[in-house]
Amino acid sequence: MTTRGRLALALLLVSLVAAIEFWGSVRSGSLALLTDAVHVCMDVLTLAIAMIALIGSRRPATQRKTFGYGRVEILGALLSGSVLLTVTGFIAFQAVQRFHSAYHPAGVVMTIVAAVGLAMNAAVGALLVHGSHDNLNVRTALFHVAGDALGALAVIIGGAAIALTGAAWIDPALSLFVAAIIVAGMYHVLGEAADVLLEGVPRGLHVEDVRASMACLPGILAVHDLHVWTIGSAGRALSAHVLVEDRRVSEATHILREVDAMVRAKFGISHVTLQFECENCAADERVVCTQPLRTDRGSQSKRA
Repeated sequence: MTTRGRLALALLLVSLVAAIEFWGSVRSGSLALLTDAVHVCMDVLTLAIAMIALIGSRRPATQRKTFGYGRVEILGALLSGSVLLTVTGFIAFQAVQRFHSAYHPAGVVMTIVAAVGLAMNAAVGALLVHGSHDNLNVRTALFHVAGDALGALAVIIGGAAIALTGAAWIDPALSLFVAAIIVAGMYHVLGEAADVLLEGVPRGLHVEDVRASMACLPGILAVHDLHVWTIGSAGRALSAHVLVEDRRVSEATHILREVDAMVRAKFGISHVTLQFECENCAADERVVCTQPLRTDRGSQSKRA
């Protein structure tokens, strides 16, 4: 099965888990199960983003979308993440209120529904683990499914404890626990989305390491005005001014190819734009000495 097929099947199964847990929360009156259902919705979001990223990365760039559609997933993450955080905040408020109200959730129903959800999450995890080695989005989705399995396990234990002891306070306490997991997960997702939109340096990558690696290549004297940012999950981009010795355009092109190959292999940067400068350029006028000009034959003959 292809990665896209695995993601589609996992999305279907996780959506089914969310529906079952929403039904179970109504049936049992459990706020913890409702919170876990919202947590599963975060997994639905993650898998949907992975699908969008996979589809968007294959769409070609256009005259208006010159970088393609890689950031559609980021906009989706911000929108859906904001909605999930709002719902989670409301549920947390309800959990605090329930500490002071008389209600008794059906612990047996909680345990059974959460156990079904845990089993289906295990199936989704087994489905995704085969495609997690080559795809960052799939690995992220697998991490979220594992977190949801932890929430389901907590609800199973809490439901059993309520059924045995009748301690209703366990339900809102579990709800707050799962809400904390959701907030931690969404903080990570929204933080990364904001970094991408602000064109921040990709996490785990240091600009000075990139600069030092570029400066070590033959023919490069210095690197400045270096920028590295994320286009989307499909790739990273780099632009920089590179100081070289005064040389022919063909030699500068060789340097460009070496830089491109090095940053692609070492830092996962797939889009490179360089502006070459030579030592003979005036300090206040950074002339691009090796930029090829687009000329027709007539203008070439005049220069000759």
